[in-house]
Amino acid sequence: MTAIQRVIPQEDAPSLERNSVGLFREDSSGFSNTTALNDLSTRAGPSTCRQWNNVANSNISLAASTSADAEIIDLTSDMDLDPAKHNDVKTLILNIHYNEAVYTIRLPSIATIEQLKRRIAEETNVPVCRQAIRGWPPAKLQDARKITTQLAHLDLGPENDLILHNLTEEGYIDTENEDVAQRLRDTFKLTIVEHPNGKTITLPFLGSNTILEVKTKVYYVSNINVRNQEWEGWPSNCDDNMTLAQSGIGLSHNFTLRNKCEMPVDNSGVSNSINANANAIETDDDNSLDDEDGYDPLQDEQPVPPRSRHLIPNNIGNECAGSIEFFDNYRERFGEPHPVFYVGSLEDAIKEACHKPARERKLLALYLHHGDSILTNVFCDQVMKNERIIEAFAQNFILYGWDLTFESNRNMFLSSVTACVSNTASITISTKPVDKLPSILIIGKSRLSGRSSCEVLSVVDGNSDLNSFLSRLMDAVEMYKLQLRDEIREEDERAERDLVKAEQDLAYRETLEADMAKEAAKRQKEAAIAAERKRIESEKAEEEAKRESIRLVAQQSLPKEPSESETNVSTIRIQNPSGEFLERRFYRHNTLQDILNFVAANNYLIEENKLILISSWPRSDLTAIDPNKTLEELKLYPQAKAVLEER
Repeated sequence: MTAIQRVIPQEDAPSLERNSVGLFREDSSGFSNTTALNDLSTRAGPSTCRQWNNVANSNISLAASTSADAEIIDLTSDMDLDPAKHNDVKTLILNIHYNEAVYTIRLPSIATIEQLKRRIAEETNVPVCRQAIRGWPPAKLQDARKITTQLAHLDLGPENDLILHNLTEEGYIDTENEDVAQRLRDTFKLTIVEHPNGKTITLPFLGSNTILEVKTKVYYVSNINVRNQEWEGWPSNCDDNMTLAQSGIGLSHNFTLRNKCEMPVDNSGVSNSINANANAIETDDDNSLDDEDGYDPLQDEQPVPPRSRHLIPNNIGNECAGSIEFFDNYRERFGEPHPVFYVGSLEDAIKEACHKPARERKLLALYLHHGDSILTNVFCDQVMKNERIIEAFAQNFILYGWDLTFESNRNMFLSSVTACVSNTASITISTKPVDKLPSILIIGKSRLSGRSSCEVLSVVDGNSDLNSFLSRLMDAVEMYKLQLRDEIREEDERAERDLVKAEQDLAYRETLEADMAKEAAKRQKEAAIAAERKRIESEKAEEEAKRESIRLVAQQSLPKEPSESETNVSTIRIQNPSGEFLERRFYRHNTLQDILNFVAANNYLIEENKLILISSWPRSDLTAIDPNKTLEELKLYPQAKAVLEER
């Protein structure tokens, strides 16, 4: 085969471009000197563009420059690259994404990078020297930079998506040979066009974000579930766990997004490449279930599910009603025995399981049911009816069930999981394939965030056999008990501290109450003393008022005192209890009452003070005599002496 040679031209050498018939025409622009032969991307530009040319004769070659550093390298052969002429060689389909268009190129796997670039130049009119191709498998980046590498050595699939950048037009510099760490810190601007409505979404992502995280964020924006998303624009070697930095896309990239549920079915058998790939994947999955070498841990023959297997009606409205429907329909369909499902909202189930003291805390087991899963009947009949499984759920878990068959119920449940557990748990459920359901998500209080939130501790899929399923459950329980051990110790220490504090508080309250009782008794006694004093004072004041009233009446009742010069006058001297004398003159016809009034007028009350008036001679009690008798009759004339004595 005649060799095709690559020549490094000088600046004064005219450039030749291949026309549509394979001949050459002269370009008015000259070539610039270049040195690196094996680097077609990282240092290429308008001033250093290397042209690739063909000669139309049988021994095709190009005239080299007379420069001393000109070099001729035998790159490839003139073999015919028509895939139809290489029946024994694998044919690769390469979808080249460039300038919002896709160019499909078919080459045998023995073709080289150089031959691919020539074909790309024919299809896109982008010269080889300006081509920067992205999307190669990350493990084969070094090989993809060598123009002599055959496509068979790059681990490509039957159909592959590559991205072409025009170095001159876009000013793009290929960074495949840069450190991945740098791209992980870069910001990728992704423009996503939804079909068929044409809605455009532009989202920024870090290079460290995975493709799954991109799809999840798009789900929140577009409301197209991750499992229903059909993408155009990802390189074919990408998977959901790959980061944007590893995917091979540029910092700005365009995608097309479709909803699988809204895509029309093509009865003619003709579909686009994405639908063909999706159908191929679904066919592979279905065939794998029937493959003789396929492994089914539950039973050898899978039953085909009926058309309607939902446990919760469509658009149920709220979780409480949904949980009631779930439990009733589960019990009716699968019969006894069965585990007991919690009835209520997911939030209440989490409170019942996770937000209790550590000694009373349990794990929350979310049973995810799907009516279209082929594993449903086998799992519920063989695993969920097992007495050991039922006992394990009853002793260690709060079991909460939900049916994901209908999209409305699924979306409502995912929103609740996001709010009550975490976004990670919601993503775990939303990305769970139907053929992996039923599944059990084991949820417990998080070891992070101050143990205030919950996290997914384990996921057990329905394709597990009985022993494996029970082992996974008990492993999760044992791990959680180890985690709770420190919390139980902390709670016990806290309870002990609280008990000591409670005892101290009780003793303090008792002492305080005793002091308050003493103080109250003291105040009560003082109040009683004050009341008694007040009473006595009141009585005393009343007595004084009474005495004063009697004194005034007695004083006003006294007859006029005679003068010393008058006759028929009697002088009366009365000695009081203190030994002092009271003296006054009376007429002889004055009565004994007048003498008693005289005593009272001097503040000596006979009755109140319990006094008696005794005459000195003859000694007699004057208070016991008729007070109306005159002094003369009582022989108290012309003078008399009396004594006031206490009775």
